[in-house]
Amino acid sequence: MQRDEMLHRLRQDKRWDIVIIGGGATGLGTAVDAASRGYSTVLLEAADFAKGTSSRSTKLIHGGVRYLRSGQISMVRESLLERGRLMQNAPGTVHPIRFLIPAYRFGQRPFYWIGMKLYDWLATLHRGASVGIESARMVSRRRALDLVPTLGSKSLRGGVLYTDGQFDDSRLAIRLAQTAASNGAVVCNYLQVQDIAHHEGQATGVSVEDLESGEKLEVLGNVLINATGVFAEAVMDLDESSMSPQATRPRIVPSMGTHLVLDREFLPCDHGVLIPSTDDGRVLFAIPWLGKTLIGTTDREVPEIETDPRPSVEEVAYLMDHVGRYLTRKPSLSDIRSQFAGLRPLVGKLELEGETATSKLSREHEIHVSQSGLITIIGGKWTTYRKMAEDIVDLAINRGNLTPSSSSTQKLSLEVEVPGDFQSGPEDMPLHPQLPYRWSDIEHAMENEMVVQLEDILARRTRCLLLDVKATREIAPQVVEMLAAKRGQDADWQAKQLQQFLQLSQRYLP
Repeated sequence: MQRDEMLHRLRQDKRWDIVIIGGGATGLGTAVDAASRGYSTVLLEAADFAKGTSSRSTKLIHGGVRYLRSGQISMVRESLLERGRLMQNAPGTVHPIRFLIPAYRFGQRPFYWIGMKLYDWLATLHRGASVGIESARMVSRRRALDLVPTLGSKSLRGGVLYTDGQFDDSRLAIRLAQTAASNGAVVCNYLQVQDIAHHEGQATGVSVEDLESGEKLEVLGNVLINATGVFAEAVMDLDESSMSPQATRPRIVPSMGTHLVLDREFLPCDHGVLIPSTDDGRVLFAIPWLGKTLIGTTDREVPEIETDPRPSVEEVAYLMDHVGRYLTRKPSLSDIRSQFAGLRPLVGKLELEGETATSKLSREHEIHVSQSGLITIIGGKWTTYRKMAEDIVDLAINRGNLTPSSSSTQKLSLEVEVPGDFQSGPEDMPLHPQLPYRWSDIEHAMENEMVVQLEDILARRTRCLLLDVKATREIAPQVVEMLAAKRGQDADWQAKQLQQFLQLSQRYLP
């Protein structure tokens, strides 16, 4: 993917079948689906690919164990089907991971086992959906402690072991962008949609500004798709038909999910732990991830939508307290290597005035079509992005009078990531003792993955910022020097990029 090439094509082509606004999981998945069907497709992202919620997930591709308890069987079943497809279509980025559910009271172990057998059974209803997934089974107290040595042993009665899926969210986003591009789509970051054009009451295109150069572009399309997540209402505000008195619009409830990253010593194994009971009725996960321990997540409505939400003191304390109840050592603030939060674009309304817990709101997606034909998709989750994309392109075909074509993404392999071609030398040296990357990874991202800013490399092409803030700040000056040289930028640009990144990184520290 080369940004200059994408911009050149955007200037040359006058009209597109499908124009997608938003470069997160949903937008990128839609671009893959549309382009692989043969439609001329363009995707416009105002920041970087997966800059928002799509790079801030709990890193799980799963059916959603807790949704069994609330009776959302159809959603769990669909999610498990998509889990299986992702494991087949994106090997390396999506892989199985085993979880232990610890039992501390009499009767818990068989109770959890029955629930997880139902979970497994739902996956087997679709051929191939459970490939690579081991069946849930009960384990003894001794076996549980062998699997997770740091699990609290007092009153432990054993547990249940089950398998789900794990992934690196922003890396999957890049694979989607590469797959869309290889199928002919234009995908471009740092292009901000500033207005929606209309003709005879119908949405016909968008006005775009390149945030890097200031260049203005007009992009025309038969169908416009708004896939901007928590920012979807802001895009709907640009659509004149959405502002009419007769317009009906979905309400987005932004829900914050906070995560903590600790050293591997808190979970020195390859198994995750599902914490089945919390004070507010959620489940929590402790997960091995890229040599660290990931803890998450919370589920609280927030009053404002931010690009870089910062976890609250209360949420950090909540996570440390609950994980401390199940591990031999309770983490402290000094143990947190990084913290991050994402905003879920949930649909609906809270039942009680002043209520802030959003865990009861549905995770299913909702599609809204305005009077002008602007298609907006809200809700959903990473696991079901492919099905969401299929649904929205099916609708776009009808709305745009496009030649019918069926989706092929059920079995479409996503682009394989190509490692840097360095055998020896300084490019292949480790980036930092506390980070699981090499300088060749940085070089590869700059050459092939449409990196524009320092944050793109250190937060999303690699996950350095989410793994260890202090270590990332140490290598940032050298990385930005490389990026400036690669992009032909001067010392002033380099200094400004470094200052902006160091300021941003403060939000990832407790």
